[in-house]
Amino acid sequence: MRDPHPAVTAVIEHHHADVSGGWLRAATFGAMDGLVTNIALIAGVGGGGAGHRALLLTGAAGLVAGAISMGLGEYTSVRTQNEQVAAELSKELHELRVNPEGEAEELVAMWVARGLPVGLARQVADVLKDHPEQALRVHAQEELGVVPDELPSPWTAAGSSFVCFAVGALFPLLPYLLGLNNLWLALAIGGVGLFVAGALVGRFTDRPWWRGGLRQLVLGGLAAVATYGIGALIGVGVS
Repeated sequence: MRDPHPAVTAVIEHHHADVSGGWLRAATFGAMDGLVTNIALIAGVGGGGAGHRALLLTGAAGLVAGAISMGLGEYTSVRTQNEQVAAELSKELHELRVNPEGEAEELVAMWVARGLPVGLARQVADVLKDHPEQALRVHAQEELGVVPDELPSPWTAAGSSFVCFAVGALFPLLPYLLGLNNLWLALAIGGVGLFVAGALVGRFTDRPWWRGGLRQLVLGGLAAVATYGIGALIGVGVS
């Protein structure tokens, strides 16, 4: 016999991307920064008339220094944020222990403001009073906007940023590593890297890949034009 209510029994499976691990933002910033930084560095030094050795040294130094800086910066940033969240959670746990009624009323007020019936809001809040760990989780989500056991890892963020910066910075450096001394080829390869990175980000965010690629290509191109112009001016001035 055919089920008269297929919508009731059907299970719709869908998956969400991991938006809480901290790696995607760090990887995106790392790759983009690596590309733009080294493209701009090479364009600026090349615009000043530097030779193959100087360009190779500049690009390599930019890759290493930038990757280390990005990794340390991401680690410190995420670690500091997590420590701040931990301090706030400690305060919240203290309040839950010494003033459970007041904390329950806070939840009731927030839920009612969002349209939940008063009776139902109070019932749920009263149940949570007997479960401090779950109550802390709910208060953290409602008041701080975080999930205590899903905080981003500083090591994951640092590693993603370090590796992706290095990979991005490697693109415009490739011709010089292969023994070629062609600034425009290096910038073209960097431009391809920018487009690919922007397109990949577009795929992650369900936006048109070509739009993301073009956006990053234009932004990186503007940075390269600016630094090339400055390098050319300085090169003329000191020659």
